[in-house]
Amino acid sequence: MPDGSALDDDVAARARAWHHAVQDSVCDVIEPWAHGTVVRAPRYPTYWDFNAVRVEEDPKLSAEALVAFADEALAGLAHRRVDLEFPAPEPLREGFGTLGWMTYRLVWMRHEGPAPSGPAITVEQVPHGAVDHLRLAWHGEDFPGHDMGDHLVHAHEVARLRGAKVLAVLENGTPVAFAQSSSDGRSTEIEAVYVGRDHRGKGLGTALTRAAITGAGDVEDLWIVADDEGRPKHLYGRLGFRPAWTSVQALRLP
Repeated sequence: MPDGSALDDDVAARARAWHHAVQDSVCDVIEPWAHGTVVRAPRYPTYWDFNAVRVEEDPKLSAEALVAFADEALAGLAHRRVDLEFPAPEPLREGFGTLGWMTYRLVWMRHEGPAPSGPAITVEQVPHGAVDHLRLAWHGEDFPGHDMGDHLVHAHEVARLRGAKVLAVLENGTPVAFAQSSSDGRSTEIEAVYVGRDHRGKGLGTALTRAAITGAGDVEDLWIVADDEGRPKHLYGRLGFRPAWTSVQALRLP
């Protein structure tokens, strides 16, 4: 029987494979390079998740050298994104930060335990576009002053491509919080959970996440991604998710 470390390694590998499979399902360009893969979706140039340089092993390069490579690999795009997927990338993260890039340490979490019961809050499935006002609000919080451009149009197309399902809590017929998930039939990812600023602290995020867990059904893996340094990770932990794999995302805004 494998020991705990072997099990952890297997789950981490599955999380990483899932992330790559999601990108590969949308991207038209998937090109290996010396230390990973360049993925691009020319149809969706404002969708940063699908236009990125994946650094899948320690490149033994400086942040400046990786920026130069990203400038070449992602030429023609307004943004730059580099994903550091190897262990202990913190020195490179600091280098990107010094160069003015935004950096995040993300944690992929796998659902492994039952979620505790909570207050009864009605959650409904809604069309993808019904929560566009919430997507705009979320973007404004994360990137103040940055125009989304055509991103919502691209997000709708990707959601249709991946068969995304959107759940929402409504107030007077208008969504005030939502969760989105996508599945390949074997695994599911809860891709987003957002509660409008005026409706936080009422358990809506918990109710949406619980409903998304239930809606996923019996799948091999149920994933959710969180900022490893943020509060939602602890909420997801209370709902039965456990850390599986971390990476660092470096982003230069348009």
